Amino acid sequence: MFKLIAKLFGSKNEKDLQKLYPLIAEINAEFESLHLLSDDELRGLTQSFLQQISEAKQLLETHHEELIARLKEDITIDERLEIMDELNQVDKDIHDVIEDELHKLLPKAFAVVKETCRRLVGFEYFVNGNKMKWDMVPYDVQLIGGAVIHQGKIAEMATGEGKTLVSTLPIYLNALSGKGVHVVTVNDYLAQRDSQWMGPVFAFHGIEVGCILNTMTSEQRVKEYAKDVTYGTNNEFGFDYLRDNMAIDAGDMVHRAFNFAIIDEVDSVLIDEARTPLIISGPVPQSDQKFEEFKPQVELLYRAQSALVAKLLTEAEKALQDGDQTEGGLALFRAFRGMPKNTRLIKMLSEMGNKKIMQATENEYMRENSRHMHIVDDELYFSIEEKNHSINLTDKGREFLSKQSGDADLFLLPDIGTEIANIENDDSLTAEQRLSTKEELQSKYADRSDRIHTVSQLLKAYTLYEIDNEYVIQDGKILIVDEFTGRILPGRRYSDGLHQAIEAKEGVTVERDTQTFATVTIQNYFRLYKKLSGMTGTAETEASEFFDIYKLDVVVIPTNKPITREDREDLIYKTRKEKFNALITEIQQLREQGRPVLVGTTSVEISEMLSRAMKRLNVPHNVLNAKQHAREAEIVAGAGQKGAVTIATNMAGRGTDIKLGEGVVDTGGLMIIGTERHESRRIDRQLRGRSGRQGDPGATQFFVSLEDDLMRMFGSDRIASIMDRMGIEEGEVIQHSMVTKSIERAQKKVEENNFSIRKRLLEYDDVMNQQREIIYSRRREALKDQRLKADILEMAEVYGEKLVAEYVQEGHLDELSESLMRNMLIHIKFSAQELADVGEDGIKDRVFDAIHQFYNEKEKMLTTDVMKLLEKAVVLQVIDEKWRDHLRELDDLKEGIGLRAYGQRDPLIEYKHEAYNMFTQLMDQIAEQTVQLVFKAFPNQQMLEMTQERAQLQRIRRQLVTNHESVQTIGGSGSLPQSENRNPESGGPPKAKVAPVQVDKTIGRNDPCTCGSGKKYKLCHGK
Repeated sequence: MFKLIAKLFGSKNEKDLQKLYPLIAEINAEFESLHLLSDDELRGLTQSFLQQISEAKQLLETHHEELIARLKEDITIDERLEIMDELNQVDKDIHDVIEDELHKLLPKAFAVVKETCRRLVGFEYFVNGNKMKWDMVPYDVQLIGGAVIHQGKIAEMATGEGKTLVSTLPIYLNALSGKGVHVVTVNDYLAQRDSQWMGPVFAFHGIEVGCILNTMTSEQRVKEYAKDVTYGTNNEFGFDYLRDNMAIDAGDMVHRAFNFAIIDEVDSVLIDEARTPLIISGPVPQSDQKFEEFKPQVELLYRAQSALVAKLLTEAEKALQDGDQTEGGLALFRAFRGMPKNTRLIKMLSEMGNKKIMQATENEYMRENSRHMHIVDDELYFSIEEKNHSINLTDKGREFLSKQSGDADLFLLPDIGTEIANIENDDSLTAEQRLSTKEELQSKYADRSDRIHTVSQLLKAYTLYEIDNEYVIQDGKILIVDEFTGRILPGRRYSDGLHQAIEAKEGVTVERDTQTFATVTIQNYFRLYKKLSGMTGTAETEASEFFDIYKLDVVVIPTNKPITREDREDLIYKTRKEKFNALITEIQQLREQGRPVLVGTTSVEISEMLSRAMKRLNVPHNVLNAKQHAREAEIVAGAGQKGAVTIATNMAGRGTDIKLGEGVVDTGGLMIIGTERHESRRIDRQLRGRSGRQGDPGATQFFVSLEDDLMRMFGSDRIASIMDRMGIEEGEVIQHSMVTKSIERAQKKVEENNFSIRKRLLEYDDVMNQQREIIYSRRREALKDQRLKADILEMAEVYGEKLVAEYVQEGHLDELSESLMRNMLIHIKFSAQELADVGEDGIKDRVFDAIHQFYNEKEKMLTTDVMKLLEKAVVLQVIDEKWRDHLRELDDLKEGIGLRAYGQRDPLIEYKHEAYNMFTQLMDQIAEQTVQLVFKAFPNQQMLEMTQERAQLQRIRRQLVTNHESVQTIGGSGSLPQSENRNPESGGPPKAKVAPVQVDKTIGRNDPCTCGSGKKYKLCHGK
């Protein structure tokens, strides 16, 4: 029905393109008129564009400057808020005016870029040290792509259609705004290459181009961000944003305003990378991780489970041979729950009828919300949910571990609800004994829970994560391999202790625990930009997600030349062995024909296995995976030469065109072979797209087996049944469109699951994002020193009013005096008669007067400059300390919130409610601690200029770890010096004993509490 409607009325994509065709004609007409201009006259057009935009926004920018000046005047808080609101509106108006002018300028501006490219043809220059010659002038379809990107949409353009050149059109146009353009790439190599490769176009017009690299210092970054156009990776841009919001001085901030971002390989950045947040973390002072301690016990448990699974498979074989499908199916299913990646199990499931028998057993035990699943799992030491990447330790497993440790109860969690009820009902205990017993029980529960969590993560490391698949080891470090690109992900660590578990498993140094200092999701970072756009070869399959999350439309741009590539139906084999034998034979035959072959693999392990097979057969080849990433562009660039065989993990070398060598067209062009289907259709399309560039001939073929992970976990049992009915023998292959469609349905299942993970992550982060914006806004205001004194005095009045309300209503006037002295160093006495005469409001007014008097006297004593330094130092320190604690508490809340579902409550709603309450408390704590520290601290100027402390802060800054942390599921404090030598009798400012500022004194959750109770911090004041 939908296809019929589209045929009658045209698809949305066709309508979008129809609107652009007249614009392309206008651009080409302008282009023809520029041929007679001199180079200087052509450059002069850029200056006239800048002048036109400047004149259009002049009145608004003048008003903007006037509002900024008013903020520096002595105005009330309400007036200040009104001005801030007006400033925001003026900013929006300026942006709208600029966008209107850019829209008017687009035809002429694009024509200027096209003419500039024409004049550069033959120009020689260096890109990453390699000599290049400019040979590009935009085609009409590239002009369409540029217009789509300028409109804030995603341009889907096939591989080899020149997306990098396309981007120069909207970059040039939007650089005219003077607000900066950020071009986002997937790695440092592409950022540096593209900034130099496209540089001549911008240099011709005096437009400055910068590039942010991982190795750059803050000073270098400031210079690069200040340029008109800045290239960099999504990680570098995101981490700079987070670091800016941890800066201790306005001069340390590097990021520019979030104006316009163009994302290259937008699907990789906004879809694949968006499953994991960006996190800046620092080491916890003391770590109580026990991964190395429990590793030997877990290894024994793993071996015991392996032996049990081997026994179960033997029992299954015997039962099935005897025709007992009930017992055989149960033994198979138990083995599957115990070790799903067991090679013998995978082999058995590929045999005729076995998978169907096991699935029937699984369906039986999963009925009624899996209420009978315990019958299957109780025989195992632990059960594995491979699809969800989760492991559950059974009672049998806990008993096994307890025997190894010699403590029968070491891994048994007490029934805390029942135990607490028993304590409450025990009349033989005093109130103090009840409290002590409950705290001891909670401590025991926490310790055992930590042990079980450690064991669970170690079991995941042993059963679900394999070297050269999910990670590699280099220089004694565990480095994660991107499942989508096959590239190493430097700086990324698995969350929740899993990375440390893998380190323990592989016998490398186990890194210390870290705590989060700042975090943001990819989604919320890129939603900061006023205008966002992107380009890629594959976006259409994710169009709904792009719109739902980012409000980005996808427009598929026609190719410059028709695609002649042949995309063949998948070849399906029963076993991996059969598949790889056929695949290797195919590679040999193609090479003998002189046809280049690019083999796409899904893991380092498979790429190296194929490489070993090629060596045995004396087939020259190149391998590109996470271990050879340094030669990425060089290897991929040569993949189109006659007889070349290139084995690469999927998408590796993305961003580099494969050009066909001499004589290759006659052989049929580049042949793409996929060793298995990826869980995402988009990744398969990217691999296919490496062939057939610019109308070149080519072909693609996927080899699939029923033992592949996708087919094993998500594939329909119909394929296995069909192959069984057809009596497919070993080595035989099935090739049919129905089978290919079945595989695509399996991929859609996985894509939907991954989308739900990303969407859930965003829903949780949206809660934090609102809080983050408030905290970061306050922090920026403090850095700029905008009216800190007025803010602090307002907070002091609120705090004073709270104290008055707390004590006066009960008539505790002496306690009020004591509290004011203890918390604010304000010495003031009240009498019952005074309260009777002036009432609570009169007492409150007297407190307010005392606050202002004390503060003014202190400012005179320290000088205004020192006082400003103190205010700024305190506000930044308190915000950072409390925000860090708040992030940890939110992590703890998120970790356990999923359990609320058992009580028929939506975990997300519960999270929002509790996170709001926690944030309200946070803001109160920030205000109260800020007031107390500013009123009580009496430093001198030398200390507040913080030469030693700034050096210490910079050392800490360098120790911070930037993680694009991989997550599986959503599920310290510094203090300014305080006064020691107080003079309560005088009521004036005391003489202070100066002490150094402490900025990195953090308390671990399992450290002894600083109050001296002897309990862990998390069970005392860290609750």
